[in-house]
Amino acid sequence: MSGGGKSAAVIIGASGGIGGALEAALIDEGLFDVVHGFARSRHGDYHLDLGDEASIAAAAAHVAQGPAPSLVIVATGLLHRGDQQPEKALSDLDPDWLAQLYAVNAIGPTIVAKHFLPIMPKVGRTVFAALSARVGSISDNRLGGWHGYRASKAALNMLVRNLAIEERRRNDRAIVVTLHPGTVDTASSRPFQGNVPKGQLSDPERAALQLLDVIEGLKVPDSGNLFDFQGEEVPF
Repeated sequence: MSGGGKSAAVIIGASGGIGGALEAALIDEGLFDVVHGFARSRHGDYHLDLGDEASIAAAAAHVAQGPAPSLVIVATGLLHRGDQQPEKALSDLDPDWLAQLYAVNAIGPTIVAKHFLPIMPKVGRTVFAALSARVGSISDNRLGGWHGYRASKAALNMLVRNLAIEERRRNDRAIVVTLHPGTVDTASSRPFQGNVPKGQLSDPERAALQLLDVIEGLKVPDSGNLFDFQGEEVPF
């Protein structure tokens, strides 16, 4: 995924199920000289809190000291927390919870892009990817519900489309996308796994490899779009 010379990859959210598996897979594959894994639960140079722009800027500054990253993946997301579950009806809507969902699912990844896209190479193929969700597709929404999660992921898709357009002016081979990992056996999906058809629940390691395969196959015209774990484009 990188050109000549030293190469680097970055995983934001490396303490999560998918993020940790992505970090491990990238290290195991050995395609990059350096793999940086950031998370809110990590300390020192590898602490990054999506709600704290200063920590995002510090993380980018740390990465900028070494090889420029040609791959950045934001593997974060918020679906439920504690007793707060996805809304099933209008009566469940809560402004504070909506704000939290937007902060983690849309604003956080965009601020990561604000600080990390400028340190990515200006020439050659680069990929910036953020995990989204099929339920963030407006045209694919036939069930309703999960108002805040759907809307925040739809917002992320739009922001990433904007980022893709702007980044192309800086590097005409840059690829900026959102990715739908499918239903993965993580703490986020666990309360809802009973509704998943047999054979459609992936373990994090399999999901990570699938996502990396999708990233490997992306072309420049794909920039700005949402792709699922099989490499199929998901309409907005």
